[in-house]
Amino acid sequence: MEKIEHINYIKSPIEAVFTALTTQEGLGAFWTEKLVVKSELGFINEFNFGDNDLTKMKITELSPNKRILWECIESDPEWIGTKISFDLTEKDGVTAIVLKHFDWRELTEFYQWCNYNWAMFLLSLKNYCEDGDGTPYLKRKF
Repeated sequence: MEKIEHINYIKSPIEAVFTALTTQEGLGAFWTEKLVVKSELGFINEFNFGDNDLTKMKITELSPNKRILWECIESDPEWIGTKISFDLTEKDGVTAIVLKHFDWRELTEFYQWCNYNWAMFLLSLKNYCEDGDGTPYLKRKF
């Protein structure tokens, strides 16, 4: 099994980063604007990336200001059954976020493209939390 793993440091309180990752307003500001999200264990978040590209993530763990875990239940076939975690820690006003996208069946070209996009996601999250200006998917230039 393959996994993607990234870390980034955000000059913002851990509560603000957690809120950005768990609310419609936050995720819409830096990941994709077309979404249905609730901060509720067991809820199935829906993220639309255009051109009938719908991804559904079930929230399987929600530890305030510490950890979020999603399980992909609908998306590109390579994503179905994979899991995405966000682990947060804070030190001296800087929040560290570790993103892991794991349980990939194999390393493919799509895996590599997603690896790049997760790094862009973390940069957008950082910009949103620090400056109030994220870059959601459909506004990005590839």
